[in-house]
Amino acid sequence: MNIELRHLRYFIAVAEELHFGRAAERLNISQPPLSLQIQTLEQQIDARLLTRTNRSVSLTQAGEQFLRHAYQILAQVNDAAEQAARIHRGEVGELTIGFTSSSPFIGSISRSLRRFRQLHPHVHIQMEELNTKQQIGPLLEGKLDLGVMRNTVLPEALHYQLMLREPLVAVLPEDHPLAAGNPSHLAVQALADQPFVFFSRLVGTALYDEILDLLAAAGIRPYITQEVGEAMTIIGLVSSGLGVSILPASFTRLRISGVRYVPLDDPHFATQVWLVSHRHRALTAPAQALLDLLLEDRGLAAPLPVAPPV
Repeated sequence: MNIELRHLRYFIAVAEELHFGRAAERLNISQPPLSLQIQTLEQQIDARLLTRTNRSVSLTQAGEQFLRHAYQILAQVNDAAEQAARIHRGEVGELTIGFTSSSPFIGSISRSLRRFRQLHPHVHIQMEELNTKQQIGPLLEGKLDLGVMRNTVLPEALHYQLMLREPLVAVLPEDHPLAAGNPSHLAVQALADQPFVFFSRLVGTALYDEILDLLAAAGIRPYITQEVGEAMTIIGLVSSGLGVSILPASFTRLRISGVRYVPLDDPHFATQVWLVSHRHRALTAPAQALLDLLLEDRGLAAPLPVAPPV
């Protein structure tokens, strides 16, 4: 059996018009080929669908039943085509994103996610909170479509696009002498002899190496008295007076009692936020749509050089 969609469309036109001439005009074809196609259809299914006389055309009982199914088949085909088109446009589908704990506090990221949700309400977004180094494996394995992370050394298979450069700030207890007078900025050297609350090396966050490298370049070897796994814990311990710390400025949106954030006066104390994806795996339409929104919010349009391979 070789029934094509055009056979169904031809049959529906004749069944609705009950006139071969009007149906042919509606289909923009001549009447003889239309009659031949209907005969071919009847031969394919081995059933008379139409009763023809010199003066009228009517549906047989088999024709009435076939017409109902023909409507359903064409509707399903149209639905399938529309669903495929919506997936292609990124209007539906699945999107899995890795993000660092500070990402939701970065204004451009939260704005872009809100806008994406408004534009693509039928895309299911799965957000996975992972530090920078924890995202690399899932990105390589295809478990994450996109990663929002800090600058770090990447394997060759991953590439990044710069989203923003974010300053680092000093995190001080509110009653600390360095916070007295509500200073507008602070010299990095003022932190040299202070007890530090900082990330544990075992956690594997990229900020650990980055901030320690910046401090070393400034001639500072911090005296780390408390090592923890999360930035939120660092801020909490600073508020308890257990030490000072340095974190990205996005965390200043967290208003914790007993904590003062002070900008550092050294422009080198900054960190980058990257959008990372797999170099050899095409982004899904939803992932590409979100990436475009994130870059648009920062006024970026083209990839930047790839980080050095591991």
